[in-house]
Amino acid sequence: MNDTERHLLVVEDDPGLQSQLRWCFDDFNVAISSNREEAIAMVRRQPPGVVLLDLGLPPDPGGVTEGMNTLREIQALSPTTRIIVVTGDHDRDHAVKAIGLGAYDFYQKPVDAEILTLMVNRAYSVYELEQENQRLHTLQKESPLEGIIGSSPQILKVCRTIEKVAPSDITTLLLGASGTGKEVFARALHNLSSRKKQKLVAINCAAIPENLLESELFGYEKGAFTGAAKQTPGKIEYANGGTLFLDEIGDLPLELQSKLLRFLQERVIERVGGRKEIPVDVRIICATHQDLSTHIQDGRFREDLFYRISEITVNIPKLKDREGDALLLARTFLNRFSSEHGKNLRRFSDDAIQAIEGYSWPGNVRELESRIKRAVIMADNNHITAEDLEIEFDPAEKTPLNLKQIREEAERNAILRALNHSNDNISETAKSLGVTRPTLYNMLEKYNLKA
Repeated sequence: MNDTERHLLVVEDDPGLQSQLRWCFDDFNVAISSNREEAIAMVRRQPPGVVLLDLGLPPDPGGVTEGMNTLREIQALSPTTRIIVVTGDHDRDHAVKAIGLGAYDFYQKPVDAEILTLMVNRAYSVYELEQENQRLHTLQKESPLEGIIGSSPQILKVCRTIEKVAPSDITTLLLGASGTGKEVFARALHNLSSRKKQKLVAINCAAIPENLLESELFGYEKGAFTGAAKQTPGKIEYANGGTLFLDEIGDLPLELQSKLLRFLQERVIERVGGRKEIPVDVRIICATHQDLSTHIQDGRFREDLFYRISEITVNIPKLKDREGDALLLARTFLNRFSSEHGKNLRRFSDDAIQAIEGYSWPGNVRELESRIKRAVIMADNNHITAEDLEIEFDPAEKTPLNLKQIREEAERNAILRALNHSNDNISETAKSLGVTRPTLYNMLEKYNLKA
């Protein structure tokens, strides 16, 4: 069999209906079976993208027991296969039950070839999308950065930067919105460095009160203040030989900024209440979601400290700017939380996939993880729906799956960019796009654009 063909399995015991259905789907590689044993054997031999399953199969053609058992077995053998159950004219309750068991959709007899063809084609499109995402999921497992999940060009660029920077001891600043995974990248930097066998010590500068932050960072001597009953090393000293991760560095008070700057310059510290200089060998990684240039202009962040901590700056993209990664991450979280909570959740429904891809994810990866975890706990079926995710989005804004539409949008955007770069000069625009002037004029007319 050619694996590029679209495989459809029809499970139907009526010979006349078998012929009719085979005729309906001449653009598919159609396999026909008339009972459960034949159907399961065919699924084992060649898992189909879509199954048309009549619930009334022998030896119980008047009931649905055999059809329901067939549904369960096919799902167990091929979880990504989309199953459309075919029922009698007055058998809606059994169809709804089949949906609850994980069937993709249902169709009631008598057969309307046009409607059924549309339904099967839609189901196959969803199947192909899941296959592609599974392929990308396999690729991301080969990522050299532990804990990083993603296959988009945007995130792969960050990964390559981390790989290059990690072996050195250069001070690194990670910039990204809340929930983008800055701490995960900090850990990747540490694990790929020569210090990986030593400690990675993290401290959140925004989570500790200002009057305690200095002693947390630099430690204190016995009797330095009320309650200082013994000499206590700080986080910087504790990280000696390893890596210190200063999260939310933008919230560091000005007074401590000057003390941190001195440490970065001299690589020595003094505990609170002490006079002894203590040398510390540590790599510094900083992170923030704030705009430090604005802080500098407002006098809230020292410019000289900024240049010290940003010898290398890595910008981590928002989840909405990572092409295809939202669904990839969602599947990873689904598998993890399903296992952790003892659930048998294997997939997302069609509307859930559209919601994941169409939502802007203002809370980034952290929000996605939280929503998937909650959905796994609350889901009533063996799949996750958009309702389980509690996502509000406009389906009209989702990225189209139609390749022609995608190509046209990309072509139109490329023309607009080229026009902007050339200041609307037709000759320069045509040259930069690699087309002739007449071709460019035709394209401008096609997309209703004017120079």
